Amino acid sequence: MASNDKLYIQMFSIHGLVRHKNMELGYDADTGGQIKYVVELCKKLSALDHVRQVDLFTRLIQDKSFSDDYGRKIEMINDNCRIVRIQCGGKKYMRKELLWPFLDEFVDKTIKFIRREKSIPDLFHGHYPDAGYVARELARFFGIPFVYTGHSLGRSKKARLLDEGVDVEEMNRKLKIDHRIDMEETILKSADLVITSTRQEIQEQYGLYRNRTLPRYTVIPPGIGIQRFYPFYHEIEGDDPEKEQALFTRASLTRELERFFQHPDKPLILVLCRPDKRKNIQGLLKAFGEDNDLQAMANLAVFAGIRKDISQMPDNERDVLTRMLLLMDKYNLYGKMAIPKKHDFEHEVPELYRIAARKRGVFVNPALTEPFGLTLLEALACGLPVVATHDGGPKDIMNNCRGGLLVDPTDSVQIAQAVRKIIADPEKWDEFSKNGILNTRKFYTWKSHATTYVQEIQTLYREHEKTRMDEPEPRPNIGQRLKNLAYMLITDIDDTLLGGDTKALAELTYLLEKNRSVLGFGVATGRKMESALGVLKASNVPEPDIIISGVGSEISYGTPFYHDKGWQTHISKNWRPDLIKARLADLDFIQPQEPDLQERFKLSYYMDPGKDRLAKVHHVLTKNRIQYTLIYSQNRYLDILPYRASKGKAVRYLSYKWEIPLKNFLVCGDSGNDEEMLKGEPLGLVVGNFCPELAHLKNARKIYFAKETHAAGMMEGIRHYQLIEKAKETRKP
Repeated sequence: MASNDKLYIQMFSIHGLVRHKNMELGYDADTGGQIKYVVELCKKLSALDHVRQVDLFTRLIQDKSFSDDYGRKIEMINDNCRIVRIQCGGKKYMRKELLWPFLDEFVDKTIKFIRREKSIPDLFHGHYPDAGYVARELARFFGIPFVYTGHSLGRSKKARLLDEGVDVEEMNRKLKIDHRIDMEETILKSADLVITSTRQEIQEQYGLYRNRTLPRYTVIPPGIGIQRFYPFYHEIEGDDPEKEQALFTRASLTRELERFFQHPDKPLILVLCRPDKRKNIQGLLKAFGEDNDLQAMANLAVFAGIRKDISQMPDNERDVLTRMLLLMDKYNLYGKMAIPKKHDFEHEVPELYRIAARKRGVFVNPALTEPFGLTLLEALACGLPVVATHDGGPKDIMNNCRGGLLVDPTDSVQIAQAVRKIIADPEKWDEFSKNGILNTRKFYTWKSHATTYVQEIQTLYREHEKTRMDEPEPRPNIGQRLKNLAYMLITDIDDTLLGGDTKALAELTYLLEKNRSVLGFGVATGRKMESALGVLKASNVPEPDIIISGVGSEISYGTPFYHDKGWQTHISKNWRPDLIKARLADLDFIQPQEPDLQERFKLSYYMDPGKDRLAKVHHVLTKNRIQYTLIYSQNRYLDILPYRASKGKAVRYLSYKWEIPLKNFLVCGDSGNDEEMLKGEPLGLVVGNFCPELAHLKNARKIYFAKETHAAGMMEGIRHYQLIEKAKETRKP
């Protein structure tokens, strides 16, 4: 495990509107209770004896429309807990559905952060599918456990929206719903543990997925901050400034509410939620507006997120808030209903629950679907009875706490009756209030949540280590390995590494294996990855750490080998293979290579030498404003790649991603498709059997032309550059 057997945990909540003080809950669809849960979980975990460090990763945002807090790269929560902000997809705020194309950039920059910190976590935990994707990719790189919490799931959301009449095409345009569901299926295939808040999540939500049976699940209900959500009848605790601040908050909130009401002393029906259709504010207003007895008994206060100008808000929020105002007018609820524009979570929300409790009111959560219901626990802990939807988490909460009533959220009459029943019966109100206070403290404390979490993680980590050590030859995962390397050897395969004296090849492979702890080994080839592995195995060459294949169009890591998706995302920009094929079809002096030699990011042709032929290919492509990289080698092979791709650019990407200086790369080649890789800052080595097309590089700085051929020439170059000696001198702990 980590040093001194203490855990280092990395959490991920990608969208960016995350800070540990004055959380802007309800600002938009991404700022719900999940933020509060994740931040509180990190803080409570970091306080436990078995935890060394907790880092919460989110997106860095520098946007004039948002607080400067979201642009701080590191925010210290306490000595053992930080918020780490990673820039991806620019710096402007984007809702999470638009972040999918930039998540591989987030992965790459997190790898750089881990390498700089020189500390690999004991697990990655992703919250929501975007963060689940990031955590999954990092877990693959570093070979450590991957934990997932979905909070809400795409299949449930899609089914609900279909019921509401939303078109699938519209869902995909705005929410990327099918892509999200595909990612959730992939996450379930890879997750070592899925943490849920209720059994209902497992059975009714994850139960909709094809891969539902693959991960292990555990139910850990979230906790609440009892010190902030104390009972309404307790005196305000703390020193004089704290008491003064709390009293001021109470007084200002009371004034804010009372300015809406004709009879402010009535019991208060309180609602706190985001302006989202599934929160069903409309259903509650209908219940209140159509029940004259309830209007006579109580006032209604709806805190529907934070708003400035409704007309400038996203469609979903704007529609909900507009409908709320129209219903208020339709039922003539003026003087009976409060609709404040904002609320401060840190100080005002706990006091809102207590104000409603002192007025012997009710908290209502009328959501159509509710995965958990943290606001219910907060209200109950303050002694405020609740009326909640009978869907999802509230079932578990009410079963444990017995502090209110469950209703069908689509039945407005039933909602109104439940609220009236509690307000009109003082004994029932007292019973629910007492039960809520006692049972939230029995079942839903952060201490019990964090302790159970750590126990589950310790079990998971031990199982993971046992499985790894049971392997015949356990080796560190590629991420753990590359984190500690400062030098790398990258070589072409055909006619550079292979093709010469087998004795020299055996000596070279022995040298690489002997110095594996200080020197990484990779190949860069025109072959496909599978072909490269096959020919290396046939020649008794150990599996490399990295394979740059398809002339630089793909990067893969081992073992087992998997593709670098960050590289794929990077090179895919402006890649138009169909257009390239169509425009080159009229050139009769080039012929496409066999179908099995074509790749997603590489088009391959045969072209014999001829006057101006290469220039004509360039002319056709540039005339059509196509961005590309063109490589012609051995007077025979013509490869066209994305303009960001090549062997040399792949080497530079590896240097950037793993923070290995380019000057510490030794690259070896023999032909024209190695030229770009050989030039520039890396140490270059050309073996003695090189093609004439490289002769013009003989006077280039940092390129050594060996006298020996093939593997023997590589050995000569390694000695020339004193590569092993330098690697040993800079070996990282």
